[in-house]
Amino acid sequence: MQEFIDLYNQYQSDIEKFLIETLSNNGQLIGTDIPGVQRMFRVLPSLELVYITDEDFVQTEPNIYRSRTDNFAKGKNRKYLVSKLEEIEKGVSISRPYLSSATGEACVTAMLFAEGHYFFFDFNLTTLLSRFGLVERHPVFNAISKSFYLGIGISLIFFSLMSIGYAFYDYYSQLVDFSQYTLESVFKPIVALTLGLAIFDLAKTLLEREVIYKAYSDKKDEARLLSKFLTAIIIALSIEALMVVFKTALNDPSKMLYALYLIIGVALIILSLAIYNKLVIKDNGVKS
Repeated sequence: MQEFIDLYNQYQSDIEKFLIETLSNNGQLIGTDIPGVQRMFRVLPSLELVYITDEDFVQTEPNIYRSRTDNFAKGKNRKYLVSKLEEIEKGVSISRPYLSSATGEACVTAMLFAEGHYFFFDFNLTTLLSRFGLVERHPVFNAISKSFYLGIGISLIFFSLMSIGYAFYDYYSQLVDFSQYTLESVFKPIVALTLGLAIFDLAKTLLEREVIYKAYSDKKDEARLLSKFLTAIIIALSIEALMVVFKTALNDPSKMLYALYLIIGVALIILSLAIYNKLVIKDNGVKS
């Protein structure tokens, strides 16, 4: 949700201008009766909830949704909402984005005074941003995309668990046959556990960003994801390089040069990651 709020803040003046003009130009459609209010849903696709209060901010009508009503909130005092609203112009006040207790979705509330009543309009933040082309939302493609990412995420978690399971299985088998127990018996499970952790972290982030909610604008977060994943890979490669050094030193010191190549490769990856962090994460952080 934070990404959507950042997008809203970036284009706040344009969005508020759109809401004000739309509500002002269609004020004649508004009536205190439910059918009159529901006409506004045809004008505003991002509108998800309307409630009406008297001049003392006591709700006089049920919560009016696009295709239903709810009498639960009728008679409720809505004065607490006024503190969230800021009057912009033409008698229209608009709130900052917040999480709606009625729908559980991020929304923006606009208040308009007409016919002796206060009208509160809750606009779904995601749908509102999509109307401005800031968020891509196509129902069929979105469902297919989420299903695909869900399958990939679950598969990655499965192989992460397999890697972790292999680490324990390999160590246990070496421990049972103690004659085969070597220094490699300790290093190999650590490498498998590190890779399992990196894969699981990648799967978790993938599910969070593409299935639970869609990430659109935070390029810095994408850069941090890659950095986090590469860090786990660097740790695994460093452990592997250390294991190669020990094995080569004990068995065939003449091949120590190959161990050096591996260490140099790890050092180059670390250097590349440092340059990437400098150019992408920190520089973007200054610009934003």
